[in-house]
Amino acid sequence: MNRIFYLLFFAFFIGALQAQVSSKYTISFENAVHHEATVIATFSNLKSDEVEFTMARSSPGRYALHEFVKNVYNVKVTDSKGNELKATRPDPYAWRVKGHDGTIIVSYTLFANHGDGTYAQIDETHAHLNIPATFMYVPELSEQEIEVNFKVREDLNWKVATQLKFQSNHTYYAKDLQYFMDSPVEISDFRKRSFKVKNQTINLVLHDATATDEQLDTYFEKVKKLVLEQQQVFGELPTYDYGEYTFLACYMPNATGDGMEHRNSTMIPSTRSLSVGGIEENIGTVAHEFFHCWNVERIRPSDLEPFDFQRTNMSGELWFAEGFTNYYDALTQCRTGIWSQDYYLRDMSRGFNYVWNSPGRQYFNPIEMSNLAPFNDAAKSIDDTNFGNIFISYYYYGEMLGLALDLSLREKDLNLDDFMKLMWKTYGKNQKYYTVEDLHQTLNTYAGKELGDAFFNNYIYKSAMPDFERLFKNMGIVLETKNEIDFGANVRSQKIMGNPKVGSSAYEAGFQKDDKIIRIGLVFMDGNVSINSILNTFNVDETIPIVYERFGVRKETMLTNKTDVTYDIRLMDSQSEEVSTTIKQNQLNWLGSKL
Repeated sequence: MNRIFYLLFFAFFIGALQAQVSSKYTISFENAVHHEATVIATFSNLKSDEVEFTMARSSPGRYALHEFVKNVYNVKVTDSKGNELKATRPDPYAWRVKGHDGTIIVSYTLFANHGDGTYAQIDETHAHLNIPATFMYVPELSEQEIEVNFKVREDLNWKVATQLKFQSNHTYYAKDLQYFMDSPVEISDFRKRSFKVKNQTINLVLHDATATDEQLDTYFEKVKKLVLEQQQVFGELPTYDYGEYTFLACYMPNATGDGMEHRNSTMIPSTRSLSVGGIEENIGTVAHEFFHCWNVERIRPSDLEPFDFQRTNMSGELWFAEGFTNYYDALTQCRTGIWSQDYYLRDMSRGFNYVWNSPGRQYFNPIEMSNLAPFNDAAKSIDDTNFGNIFISYYYYGEMLGLALDLSLREKDLNLDDFMKLMWKTYGKNQKYYTVEDLHQTLNTYAGKELGDAFFNNYIYKSAMPDFERLFKNMGIVLETKNEIDFGANVRSQKIMGNPKVGSSAYEAGFQKDDKIIRIGLVFMDGNVSINSILNTFNVDETIPIVYERFGVRKETMLTNKTDVTYDIRLMDSQSEEVSTTIKQNQLNWLGSKL
């Protein structure tokens, strides 16, 4: 009797588990040559009389709306017995049906031909799938389990790579909608390399038609170095949900360059094969996206949880989530030796000039810049904006703030690595989500109230510029300031390509985007000549007559020749008397490997 009882209990238990899988998908790619897939979705355990099914409007890791429904058509709905159900459209993103029997079966065609980290691409080279761009869902079932079966093209030797849990054959599992939507998929004839860190596996999946195995192995060694170096920042890897983390690298000419972080994987497409420069050019995306498995995926802003797939997801913490990640992707490339110290400082100079020369700091602080992400993060619009003057990317703004904080901490014999460890232990490891105020208080706890308050009150809640000259000097780095004549707008083939920079000579003279420069003084413009090279033949503050054309009408104005500041960041000569033993040790502590 006991045996029968346990068998019945086991059967009931298994049946209960199976009943929790309420969304089952099958996707096939017979018409891949024309970028189409066929999706059949079975939604069961439905309780509402009227059921809504929908496509997402946003995607994890992106902050703008993307309206994935525009690539869905040929939608048909039946109940479990095959009886056709009439669907109505309450809005552009969703369908509703009544008269079901607890189950609806939805079939549709998906068109997909944009292989980045946000959309999907289907052709005879691969099925590159971001889940929100691919699968409809029923909001009512968002807390229940999901299965998906990929009908791979065996004639093309396709295989499946994803952070979804493998079940059997080509069927995969997600515990709920949040995890499902956060799980990109690369289906192709890829190659794979793996290595163990303690009891967890790091995978590199490569879809690259021209790279040799030797090039893949060379690249994989760089990936391993970065993984191990970044682990040192936090002291440990996260615990990946199924014991694996996977880089989904698609380096194909039909891809679109991007990087998109996910909880246990990242999508890193590029047009650059490893065989034509990708070994050097693509590794930075690896560095950035892997750091995200701590900072943003687990050390996570509270306003991104839970992620809402039907609206924009705004966060005021992106200067930290994205910007400090930018800081560490460059720093860890330097620490591993992938970048030389000179190259690292040249890269730093580009971001430094962009951030501190932008007029945007007079309009928004880093929190407010972060809040502009829904209008900048791959967002599309047809009207002109003035973002060139008012917006600074939170990636670079935050990177420079991370640099400033790290060097400020090092003045006190502290460092940013240990602050990041504290954020990890306090928030990320415990899956406790943070606010800007939490960041502020954690810095006060780590570095003291004086330093923490000064940093946030001056540089986060306001947009002042730190004393980088002093901070750099402590590290044996020279910050050179140059004043060079600059028009203040990009001119190509005599045409002004964007809004002039606020305060520049072009701005003060009243020039606009699309104006065509005809003559500067007595010099007629040639489409191949730099406007700054002509302006350099005049003196600073000299007033110059300029003839230009606007809307087909020739006009003349006076321009005052002005300079703009540029910064150059470089190491001091190691033989200089200024470079003491202490400074050399400071450099090593900052830029040296922690392995």
